[in-house]
Amino acid sequence: MTQSPRKRATRSMFTSVRHIVAVAAIVAAAAAVLSIPRLSAETVREIPTPTLDPAPPDGATSEVAVLAGGCFWGVQGVFQHVKGVTNAVSGYAGGEEKTARYNIVSTGRTHHAETVQVTFDPRQISYGRILQIYFSVAHDPTQLNRQGPDVGTQYRSAIFPKDSEQARIAEAYIGQLNQAGVFPAAIVTKIEPDRAFYAAEDYHQDFLTRNPNNSYIVIHDLPKIEHLKRLFSDLYRNEPVLVARAGQSN
Repeated sequence: MTQSPRKRATRSMFTSVRHIVAVAAIVAAAAAVLSIPRLSAETVREIPTPTLDPAPPDGATSEVAVLAGGCFWGVQGVFQHVKGVTNAVSGYAGGEEKTARYNIVSTGRTHHAETVQVTFDPRQISYGRILQIYFSVAHDPTQLNRQGPDVGTQYRSAIFPKDSEQARIAEAYIGQLNQAGVFPAAIVTKIEPDRAFYAAEDYHQDFLTRNPNNSYIVIHDLPKIEHLKRLFSDLYRNEPVLVARAGQSN
C-alpha cells in the first residue's frame, strides 16, 4: 500500500531520531574510552551566589532565561528539576529563523547554538540563582565551542539576555567568578543580546526524561541531575516539569 506523504515524513523523522540516538551512543562510548572532558564529580564546583542579583519588579510572576551550554538535552533536563521553573524548552538561538532546524544547526554554520529557554517564577528563584545553576551544574563554562564530546559553535557557552538588566547581571557574575578564580581556566561564556529563541523539534523535548537509558544521557547528563540534587538540595525537585506546548518561542 502506498504511504501518504505525511506518513513517509513521519517515518523519516523517526528514522532520523533512531540515527541520532545511535550516533549519540557511539560518541558516548568513544568519550568514555578517550576520557573526553565532561562534567564529573571532580569538575563540578560549588560556586558563590551572584553579588548582583536584584529583586524582581513588584508584581512580576514570570521571567525567562535563555541559556546555551552544549547539548540541550542535559541543560533542559537540569532546569526541569529546579523548583520555581515552570517550563524549560530546548531550541536554538543566535541565528535566523529559517535555519533553526536540527539538521541545519548541526552543521555548525548557522550561528545558532543549542539553547534552552527557561521560564521561572522570580518569587521562587531569582535570575542570579538560575545562572548559578547554569555555571556550576548545567555545563562547563570554560570549554570553548564544545561540551565534552560535542564540538562546534552550536555547542558554545552563551547567555542570550532578554533585556539590559539580565545582561548586566550576567556580565557582573562572570566577572565575579573569574576574579574569584573558581574555575581552573577563564570562563568563555559569551553574552549575546538581541537574539530570538526558536523551539526545537518535538522529538528533542523532554529527551532526558523520556530516554533515561540512552548511553549519551547516562554518561553525560544524568550525573548533572545528581550534582543538582547534591549542590542545590533546597532548589531540587524530584519530579521534572515537562514541556508546556504554549509559548515555546518568541
